[in-house]
Amino acid sequence: MPKEGIHPKYANIHVKCACGNVFETRSTNKGDIVVEICAQCHPFFTGKQKLVDTAGRVERFRRKVANADAGKAATAAKAETAKAAAK
Repeated sequence: MPKEGIHPKYANIHVKCACGNVFETRSTNKGDIVVEICAQCHPFFTGKQKLVDTAGRVERFRRKVANADAGKAATAAKAETAKAAAK
């Protein structure tokens, strides 16, 4: 029924996940698709929470928090030494 020649090709493709899962689907996309999360590793479907680190963002956040805590500790130590010197 659809008009001939105006619709894109709807072909079988392979979808590859970062967890290693590979499955076949149909799409108008040309070539294979690579995804970070699929139904085999997504916390909603698995029931397990998994920390997904995209481009090192989690590690960068942890370093930022650690540096902030270290800065607060250094400031507190300076305040204690200044207070002790004033007495």
